[in-house]
Amino acid sequence: MLFALLAIAALVGLVTWLKLNPFIALLISSLSLGAMVVATQLVLPGVVPLTMASVLDSFQSGFGRAMMNTGTIIVLGVVFGKLLAESGGAGVLAKQFIRTLGPDRIGLCIILLALCVGMTTWFAVGLLLILPIVITLAKETGKPFLLLVLPLLSFLSVMHGLMPPHPGPVIAIKELNANMGMVIIWALVLGIPVAAIAGPFFAKIAVKRVEVATPDFTPSVSAQQVLPTFGLTLFTVLLPVMLLLAGTVVELLHAKETLWGKVGLFVGHPVIALLSSVLFAMWAFGRRCGRTAGELLKFSEQSVSGIGMTLILVGAGGGFAFVMRDAGVAKQLAELAASAGLPLLVYGWLVSAFIRVATGSATVAITVASGFIAPVMAAHPGTSPELMVISVGCGSLFLSHLNDSGFWMVKECLGLSVGQTLRTWTITETLIGLSGLGMALLAEQVLRLL
Repeated sequence: MLFALLAIAALVGLVTWLKLNPFIALLISSLSLGAMVVATQLVLPGVVPLTMASVLDSFQSGFGRAMMNTGTIIVLGVVFGKLLAESGGAGVLAKQFIRTLGPDRIGLCIILLALCVGMTTWFAVGLLLILPIVITLAKETGKPFLLLVLPLLSFLSVMHGLMPPHPGPVIAIKELNANMGMVIIWALVLGIPVAAIAGPFFAKIAVKRVEVATPDFTPSVSAQQVLPTFGLTLFTVLLPVMLLLAGTVVELLHAKETLWGKVGLFVGHPVIALLSSVLFAMWAFGRRCGRTAGELLKFSEQSVSGIGMTLILVGAGGGFAFVMRDAGVAKQLAELAASAGLPLLVYGWLVSAFIRVATGSATVAITVASGFIAPVMAAHPGTSPELMVISVGCGSLFLSHLNDSGFWMVKECLGLSVGQTLRTWTITETLIGLSGLGMALLAEQVLRLL
């Protein structure tokens, strides 16, 4: 355990103080942990002795496994988000929501928009898509900017951290053998109240203590662009979620052996669901809106090229987790959890939150934490893997601060100072982490009573 803490401390120092590339820092930290175990010849009962060659093998195996499980889904997800961004679909959804709900329910419009867009697009993409709309609404209604933008941030963040096909939840689902459809259901049932606490409720307090001017922002969609209809946009955005839920319906009805059940499981597989959604989006957001095949190819290439480092960090986080496991850290953590008497949901959340605060990366946090907690859950069955995904996901969002790239993106996009960002965005993420853990524990108690 001491060696693990030293390795994590080295990771923090390399990333935060030396500004080293996170992938290189994760590799060095993995090698450092292995070197300490090998040098001291510390071998736990039931753990295969390590050599430096086997440490490298563990890192590479973990890297490959993480990429195998999530790489395809991440690529398809970001292509889908890019197509939505280029189509102007977010603006179409916003205008229709405002017409339907009325100007007095602007906050609800923003929440619905964040939910629809955030289900399938990354936090950064969703923020850039919806922020011009929020700025326009703030100027037209005269409402405080924070009162509108904090709910946007909270709902986008919760969707990014809890809802497949975002990379973090997908990683946790694979590691913990959770049911993706049930995770989607729990992400909605628990995530919406969590986002409401961290967003609309906190925003009413924040506007009294932090003064923020409404920034200027120019939308990227041209006035001449052909826009998709509201119905088609909403259907396209919800399509991957509906397809992913198809597999869950089959399992709930115990229809795996029927013909329609086999079709449902195939269609509901994350890769097939996202591939089908991307192909449909290429028509709905592309060819139907006058985009050429060359433009669609350019959009897909741009989206994939922008996530190269994210893919590498997903793999490196998996490699670090594998080295931790093969060094016996997971076994020690399981014994510690048993002796401390902590609920496993709390334990998983603490591991994820610690890595998040230390490294600033939600992806690394959820990858490492999932690798940590998987063998612990295997040794102590009884905890819902779906709720563990929610708990670990909320832990990975906890306390965003200066070592998080999302912190700086929010600061720049909203035109805030560092102090203002700490007093708004950081508190929002902290509330998400804490209230998410509380909701997961409450849901676990309810399941036990049923």
